[in-house]
Amino acid sequence: MKVYVLRMGHRISRDKRITTHVGLAARAFGADGIIISGDMDQNVLSTLSKIVEVWGGPFTIRYERDWRRVIEDYKRSGWKIIHLTMYGIPLPDVIESIRMDPSDKLVIVGSEKVPGIVYKLADLNVAVTSQPHSEVSALAVFLDRLFEGREFYKEFTSAKLKIIPQERGKKILKLIEG
Repeated sequence: MKVYVLRMGHRISRDKRITTHVGLAARAFGADGIIISGDMDQNVLSTLSKIVEVWGGPFTIRYERDWRRVIEDYKRSGWKIIHLTMYGIPLPDVIESIRMDPSDKLVIVGSEKVPGIVYKLADLNVAVTSQPHSEVSALAVFLDRLFEGREFYKEFTSAKLKIIPQERGKKILKLIEG
């Protein structure tokens, strides 16, 4: 099963850090890639690409102007479209059926107000709590529940650096000269 994240409505003036953090959370918590729509922001794409270059992949990063076409194309290709929203069905009520479905998943997280059509295009509108909070936290909680914590043990290929877990201090192993 592949999992891609669609970050809708990126605004250069407001969202560069949050969109970058959505990408960081997507990669670290097990997604295979991110598609960013909204304003074209080469800085966010470059920052995420540098993270993959240093900390490893695979993790795909791309920009698509037309978010609706992305959703419709993935849906036509048999992917399940999952929209994370505080107005959806509570995550604990649906996570098992999502996990058991072998289909690839496109997970949508918004920025600005998400157009109503997204709720109709989505196969599932899923609430990670029914309270306002960050799309970064919603994505992280969703992916952690989806992968049942396995992302903590994921090995990234082509990494130049790797953290060696320990109780105190920082230990980073340099894997590839660069």
